[in-house]
Amino acid sequence: MAGGPTTPALVNAVSFGFLALGSCTPAQAREWLAECQAPFGANLFLPQEELLLDDAHVVATSLNTTVPDVDLTNGFEAKFAAVCEAAPAIVASMFGCFTSAQIDQLHEAGSEAWATVTNPRDAQTAKENGVDGLIVQGPLAGGHRGTWTVTEDPDERSLEQLLDEIVPMGLPVIAAGGVRVKGDVDKLLALGAVAVSCGTAFLLADEAGTSERNRELLRGDRASVLSRAFSGRWARGLESEFTREHPDMPPVYPYLRPMTSDNDYCLVGADRGELMEAPAGEIERLLTSGPESAKE
Repeated sequence: MAGGPTTPALVNAVSFGFLALGSCTPAQAREWLAECQAPFGANLFLPQEELLLDDAHVVATSLNTTVPDVDLTNGFEAKFAAVCEAAPAIVASMFGCFTSAQIDQLHEAGSEAWATVTNPRDAQTAKENGVDGLIVQGPLAGGHRGTWTVTEDPDERSLEQLLDEIVPMGLPVIAAGGVRVKGDVDKLLALGAVAVSCGTAFLLADEAGTSERNRELLRGDRASVLSRAFSGRWARGLESEFTREHPDMPPVYPYLRPMTSDNDYCLVGADRGELMEAPAGEIERLLTSGPESAKE
């Protein structure tokens, strides 16, 4: 839930929240980390290695704009230093895996190092790198898919199928993607996950930093789609005129978003239904202790 919805207030309102630091500035990361109460986790976007300027120029020309200056590292080094100082219980990577040296640094700081994976291959690589656990993200998840390169297409297997292959690798697993009611949580725990991660379910929580425009959109009935037209990376969000007009957007993350800042950008998971508008603690209670449906 990078980009605004996840706030320190939201993290502090639930049993174990993750602070999403991918798209904020290093200064914001330090401020937010200082406001979070233990135990909590933090999530970092890893630096992007691909240079896709040729495609970015083609897209910019088609949109009658110029290619923006972007930081392909997302300020990673400064944010990594900040999380090492703050020492959250878990620090998770997105878009790749920490190196063995970085994992050692996190361990020295007192944090566990986890990796977000979308397929068994990456899960095995992360295990070999020495991570402490895996966040397994399925295709129904909102926001960016956690592929390790911007050019690859994400695995289409269901979260349940991914867990069948990844849980036997022996690392603790947090399952993510498509969780809406307590029954979803129970099913994933029965498949071997030690915990379940929820993002979309909290987008309309009182403590969420979701913008008023996106709150309005989320109350509507627009379908969610998986598209590169949101940012240049595969991501799931609400369909818009721009996603309909650009179904074949090339992989130009992170150049695209600054070129389309006037378009609706509301990332959300599939089949969201009617999201609860309530304190985050109440939403968590319904997900963990019933009833089976938030509408019951």
